[in-house]
Amino acid sequence: MGEEISNKQVILNNYVKAYVKESDMSLRTSKIQLKIPSGCDDAVLLKNLYLSIDPFIPKHMKKEENYITPYKLNSPIFGYGVSKVLDSSHPNFKMGELVWGFIYLEEYSLIKDPNVLFKVHDKDLPLSYYTGILGMPGMTAYVGFFEFCSPKKGETVYVSAASGAIGQLVGQFAKNAGCYVVGSAGSKEKSVVALMKVDLLKNKFGFDEAFNYKEEQDYNAALKRYFPDGIDIYFENVGGKMLEAVLSNMRLYGRVAVCGMISQYNIEQHEGVHNLLYILTKRIRMEGYYVTDHYHIYPKYLEMVMPLIKEEKIAYVEDIVEGIESVPGAIVGLFSGRNVGKQVVVVARE
Repeated sequence: MGEEISNKQVILNNYVKAYVKESDMSLRTSKIQLKIPSGCDDAVLLKNLYLSIDPFIPKHMKKEENYITPYKLNSPIFGYGVSKVLDSSHPNFKMGELVWGFIYLEEYSLIKDPNVLFKVHDKDLPLSYYTGILGMPGMTAYVGFFEFCSPKKGETVYVSAASGAIGQLVGQFAKNAGCYVVGSAGSKEKSVVALMKVDLLKNKFGFDEAFNYKEEQDYNAALKRYFPDGIDIYFENVGGKMLEAVLSNMRLYGRVAVCGMISQYNIEQHEGVHNLLYILTKRIRMEGYYVTDHYHIYPKYLEMVMPLIKEEKIAYVEDIVEGIESVPGAIVGLFSGRNVGKQVVVVARE
């Protein structure tokens, strides 16, 4: 038997119906042995270093989402993270290796299916990047934009929730592909955070234009202002009224990659969408996807993105907070626009 130590975990107290609150989660301290139990074959024991705070997390807090596996009450919630292998009974993982993938939001995790983990091969870059640009968000941006939207030089691209972990990458991929790119972001009206986000989009990430959607009374008019000739590609992160406005501004044969609909995650009754007729009349291709169906092309993505990072042809902004105690507040903050860039929680530094 190995040494037994304390393990702080983020657990779900109750299922959520509308907006997730910090009180829906709590911290629990349990005990864990620093050695894989006998008889537990093909497992790894991890020390978690960085936790990824992503918009999909609250979807698993709702019991009624029958196509999504809900979290178990009074149990640690799961998500993405970067970890160090402390012990392994799996032939593909060795003690001391660094990995990223699905883990539990806690200090230490026993993972009985390491097939959900990827090895960290390039340690010259910040490890936190594997929660973002080199992890799930980066792959999500790549798959949606390149595999589904097939951009062409000179096309017009609109990215909603553009300052987040995924949107900031889509915009830069589009600029590198020779497209005209506009992004929207927001926080409380006329807040310093909102101004910072819009400034980042234009001056850090190189978007051609950017706007705070919370200051716009008429989304349709705003899009006509930035896209007088229409939109070829829409990277969808928001849904609701924004999607309605986009559909009326799409060009013939436009493409919409449905990555997320964050406006619908925290309401009991999902909103309907008008203007769907435009999908037919404008011959729009609109497709939703889960990045987990596409991890087989992860090496192809790394081959593209690694040189861009190392040659500083792409920027990446993180919003990092310290301590596992910060997880509940960080999750709630995603839906008020509190974060600027990819939200990461540091649990421990290697």
